[in-house]
Amino acid sequence: MNWQFSNDAPIYAQLIGQIRAGIVSGAFSPGERLPSVRDLATSLQINPNTIQRAYRDLEKEGYVYTISGKGTFVAAQKHVKDARTVELKGHFDEIVSELLYLAVEPE
Repeated sequence: MNWQFSNDAPIYAQLIGQIRAGIVSGAFSPGERLPSVRDLATSLQINPNTIQRAYRDLEKEGYVYTISGKGTFVAAQKHVKDARTVELKGHFDEIVSELLYLAVEPE
């Protein structure tokens, strides 16, 4: 994966976004092992705690799962769909409500 970071957002948030995009686009397959925290931190030259935080947040969202002593793996689509759908629907409702308040046309 080609990692690119900017100064616009925290590194862990950008890392989450890039891994999530890789999973959604199929660049990472279900069951595929992600790079270890240590390996990724070394190759990107960032703090391992940053990688760990990103992996932990992705696990909470259902995108990855961790097997102790083996690594972090991409979750099957079903697990991702269940967890992420609820979260995205909540954001969708908030965004639509705000757009309606701003009198934005439906088109």
